Amino acid sequence: MKTVAIEIKRLPHMDGIDLPHFETEQAAGADLRAAITDNIILAPGERKLIPTGFCMALPAGYEAQVRPRSGLALKHGITVLNSPGTIDADYRGEVGVLLINHGDRDFTVSRGDRFAQMVIAPVTQGKFQSVEILDDTVRGSGGYGSTGTG
Repeated sequence: MKTVAIEIKRLPHMDGIDLPHFETEQAAGADLRAAITDNIILAPGERKLIPTGFCMALPAGYEAQVRPRSGLALKHGITVLNSPGTIDADYRGEVGVLLINHGDRDFTVSRGDRFAQMVIAPVTQGKFQSVEILDDTVRGSGGYGSTGTG
């Protein structure tokens, strides 16, 4: 498995909270923890930005993708609203995660809770070119649902 060095700057409200951490040897996502003072309650349908208490410097050519934790999604309907959220290599502000409660009851986020995960991924930028004609394919311009019913 490839690794890449990522510099993390702890903010004062992260005191006592673990850095992002991979829970198993082959985990793709590092768990993010809530760097909050008071509990945050998400009512059904409500969304809130949850701070992580850190800033980071990703190497050029990489992004961080913020994703839901599957257990929270299954058990409570908690997900990352703009999933996956993208953190660009040139962003230096605090990492925050926009959570939404799709469940049917209030959900509480407490200080230090693992509430999302972060995947580090290489980035490929496209070189966009204007053309007059595109090549033909079997699908053509068929959009949503055009390749079948299921």
